[in-house]
Amino acid sequence: MQKKGILFVVSGPSGCGKGTVLAEVLKDPNLYFSISATTRIMRDGEVDGVNYHFYSDAQFEELIREDGILEYARYCNHYYGTPRKPVEDQLEAGKHVILEIDVVGAMNIRKKCPDAVLLFLMPPSLETLRHRLCKRGTETMEVIEKRVAQADREMACADQYDYIVINDVLEDAVADVQAIIRAESCRNYTEK
Repeated sequence: MQKKGILFVVSGPSGCGKGTVLAEVLKDPNLYFSISATTRIMRDGEVDGVNYHFYSDAQFEELIREDGILEYARYCNHYYGTPRKPVEDQLEAGKHVILEIDVVGAMNIRKKCPDAVLLFLMPPSLETLRHRLCKRGTETMEVIEKRVAQADREMACADQYDYIVINDVLEDAVADVQAIIRAESCRNYTEK
């Protein structure tokens, strides 16, 4: 009897290292990373189906009407969301699925998929986060301060998640996320 996969939702503020941690975690072939959909224009170097699934507004709105989107939001006049079918197909095939989405999206997933496991990746402190964002060298101090303020607001929601992982030492954060996935895989989920 094949066991159904588990839906894992990973959130955390910009600069906390989600992409770096998940790049290591996703080396496990039993995990599937859900690719988000958007209606924004494809940027140079992006590939449809790799970076995002790129849809027109009409296509995205049709998916919404057909309940083909697990969660979505409109940001800067574009839709962003999680297509339902690939997630459900992978879960049915026994693979664990990882969504990397913001706090609002995670709370929407919690409502639609109460069995989803929510994991919040957090920097050790706001000061560490500020330092990491400065070290990137890609944004002005004004933008960095806005990101730090947003991070503070997001971190206030961490108590709504099942797990909180502090990303201080990369290897430890990766090991913690892997341990959570392993433990949840062994949980006794019985039909009610």
